[in-house]
Amino acid sequence: MKAAVLNAFGAPLVLSDLPDPVLGSGEVIVDMLAAGVASYTAGVLSGARNYVLELPIVPGPGGIGRVRAAGPDATRLKVGDLVYCDATIRARDAVHAPDAILLGWTARTPAAMPLHRAYHHGSFAQRVRVPTENVTPLGDLDPGEIGRWAALGRLLVPFGGLLAGELKAGETLVVSGATGGFGAAGVMVALAMGAGRIVATGRNAASLADLARRHGPRVIPAAMTGDEARDRALIAACAAGPVDMVLDFLPREATASQVRAAAMTVRGGGRVVLMGGVRGETGDLALNYNWLMHNNITVRGQWMYDREAVPRLVQMVRAGLIDLTGFDLAEFPLDAAQEAVDFAAVHAGPHQLTVLRPDRLG
Repeated sequence: MKAAVLNAFGAPLVLSDLPDPVLGSGEVIVDMLAAGVASYTAGVLSGARNYVLELPIVPGPGGIGRVRAAGPDATRLKVGDLVYCDATIRARDAVHAPDAILLGWTARTPAAMPLHRAYHHGSFAQRVRVPTENVTPLGDLDPGEIGRWAALGRLLVPFGGLLAGELKAGETLVVSGATGGFGAAGVMVALAMGAGRIVATGRNAASLADLARRHGPRVIPAAMTGDEARDRALIAACAAGPVDMVLDFLPREATASQVRAAAMTVRGGGRVVLMGGVRGETGDLALNYNWLMHNNITVRGQWMYDREAVPRLVQMVRAGLIDLTGFDLAEFPLDAAQEAVDFAAVHAGPHQLTVLRPDRLG
C-alpha cells in the first residue's frame, strides 16, 4: 500500500510503499478515504510538541474509510461499510484507568508504548488496522461529502468535555479559547446540545465576531485583554445571568490567570471542565479553596472522550443538528501529504478543515 511516512523529526513526509496491514483477532482493516490534518501537525512532525512516538511512522489520527476486512468478533460490520475510525485506542486490561494512545499520533504515557507499537501506523495511508471497537458505522453518505465527515475528529474532543460537564439544554456556557479549532468546534456542538447562551472568549476580536456571525445570536463574543479582573467582569456581563459551565480550551501559551478569569465566573454548583494545553508552572491554577468549597464548584479535567460519544455524535450530524458545511474544506491527495501539512499550518482558522484523501493520488 502507499503511505506518507515520517522517517525523522523535521523531515518532510515521504510517499512510500509499505506492506498491507494484516488482520488480527478483534481488529478491522479499513481502506482510508479521508483523514483530517490538524493545524498543529507540523509541530508534531517536527518534534516541537514533544509528542511521544517512535519513528518511522505513518502519522494521522483516525478518519473516514470503508471496511476492507473484519474479524469474527464483528457481527454487524460488513465489507464496504463506511465507518469512522476513532484514533483513541485504549488498553483492554485496565477498565477503570486504561492506558491509551492516539493512533499514528502519540502515546499518552510511557506505559502505553506497547499499544503504540502494536497499532503504530495512522491514517495517512491507503489502509489502516484498528481495534474493532474503534470503528463506528456511518451509513450511506454522499460521496462528495465524505471529506467533511473527517471533522468528526475535531468535534468529538469538545463533545467529550461537554458530556463530562453534563451540559443541559438552556444553560449558559463559557467556551474559553473559542478561536481555536477545538474551542470553535465546542461552540458548534454546544449549540447542537441546546445551550441557551454561549460566551465565546479569545484574544482575536475579528475571529470571535466571525464565530458569532456564523452561529447566530446565542453566541456572544468576549474579546479578552489579559487583565484577569477586567476579563472576568466582561464574561459575567456577556453572560447576562448565571454561568452554568466553563469549557476551557486555552492553548499552551496561556496562563493560570487566563484560566481563572473564566473559571471563577461560574455560579454556585457550576462546573469547570479543563481540556486545554496550559503547561508547566503556568498551569498551577491557584483556585481559592473556600470559593470552591462554599460554592459547591466542580472542577474536572477531561482527556478526549468516552467511546459512547462517537455514535452519539454521528447521530447528531445525521439528524442535522450539526452542519458540516460550516467548515471551509480543503482536500489533498495522498502524494501531497506534506503540502497538506504545510497548508494546514498556514490556514489555521477555527473553521478551516484540511483533509488528506488517501484514496486519491495526484
